[in-house]
Amino acid sequence: MMNRRTLIKAMAAAGVATPLVSSLTGCATAAKAQANPATAGKPRVVVIGGGFGGATAAKYLKRFDNNIDVTLVEKKETYMTCPGSNWYLAGLIEGEKITQNYDTLKNKHGVRVIHDTVTGISAGNKEVMLAGGSVLGYDKLIVSPGIDFKYEEIEGYSAEVAEKIPHAYQAGPQTELLYKQIRDMKQGGTFVIAPPGNPFRCPPGPYERISMVAEYFKKNNPTAKIVCLDQKNKFSKAGLFKEGWKKLYPGMIEVIPAIDGGKVTKIDANSMMVYSDYENIKADVMNIIPNQKAGKLAFDAGLTDASGWCPVNQETFESKIHPSVYVIGDAAIAGKMPKSGHSASSQAKMCAAGIVSSIHNTAMPRPKNTNTCYSLVSGDYGISVVAVYEMKDGTIQGVKGAGGVSDTGADAAYRKMEANYARGWYTSIAADIWQS
Repeated sequence: MMNRRTLIKAMAAAGVATPLVSSLTGCATAAKAQANPATAGKPRVVVIGGGFGGATAAKYLKRFDNNIDVTLVEKKETYMTCPGSNWYLAGLIEGEKITQNYDTLKNKHGVRVIHDTVTGISAGNKEVMLAGGSVLGYDKLIVSPGIDFKYEEIEGYSAEVAEKIPHAYQAGPQTELLYKQIRDMKQGGTFVIAPPGNPFRCPPGPYERISMVAEYFKKNNPTAKIVCLDQKNKFSKAGLFKEGWKKLYPGMIEVIPAIDGGKVTKIDANSMMVYSDYENIKADVMNIIPNQKAGKLAFDAGLTDASGWCPVNQETFESKIHPSVYVIGDAAIAGKMPKSGHSASSQAKMCAAGIVSSIHNTAMPRPKNTNTCYSLVSGDYGISVVAVYEMKDGTIQGVKGAGGVSDTGADAAYRKMEANYARGWYTSIAADIWQS
């Protein structure tokens, strides 16, 4: 029988810290859609999205309580992860090494996996409609919809243009296209990258990308230039990145911050011109990453507020708009936690614990959330930031004195060690979510 003590043991075995307890009550209710006869009478949880958040939630729901009927809906049969995709651009890792599948979730953990597209969610009826015609009833629904893009904020940009000028901020075909464009760029050409404004997925991501493109150019196109037109005046791990760039790629990288006119206002995909208040630049390869918002499904389901993101109870990740619907990962408003793969996975475990507690009407053990973010500046040069988070005054806040960032001025051995840790982090988290 599942109770608070049993759940605490399951969470401890899963590596989730549980130092505090808070009260969470509520029982599952029956939905109207047809149930799977083999799972009749079991609590039903549907998870939409098979990335870091959704796949973790599906696995850990079964791990915390194997009696729950868990269905994961993900349109793609394989999933190229955003973490590691910058390394792929540099040629440091093969694409198949960062491409995951759902076989272990199905065959080992008993998660029902449906590869289909969600066409609608009826929170009132507790139903999920799929393009293939199926209707899934649920008692609890987890939505991990990721991000979408505000193309309209840059003149000349659109989803269609992005198929020619890839932002590559959703790993997959656009990553492959950018990979090819980097390799086809003429000798001595100019690579222009424009990072998005806050908040956005993976705050260090654009700057690791600069590093990885520079890593490739240093070996294959040493007279190339990288121009970063940034609409912000500061960015994650800026001091560490700049220290590495100065040491490894002197003269190759130029960063134009907002204060100097770095915000991109217009692009022309035909002439390859990038327009900003700094100057208009002719690019040979253009990597414009738009400002971001919650994924389209979150808007269609009415889960967003005026910010363009999804307000949730930050302890359980239950939507503040629709009861029994939970939003995790990049789309959720999660206090001080950054939008990252590690954050999404950490949130998913917390959400799974909340749902199991709610189903069994028991007090929820409250875990601390964590985020670990490694970045490669070169294949042998790694940097990192680590943080621990806890609930305070109804929001997720950082734990003072916990975590930290890499030292500046470290020697080559230290940087190589962190680069190895970065690869180890990816191997570990991918195994935890999809492979074990």
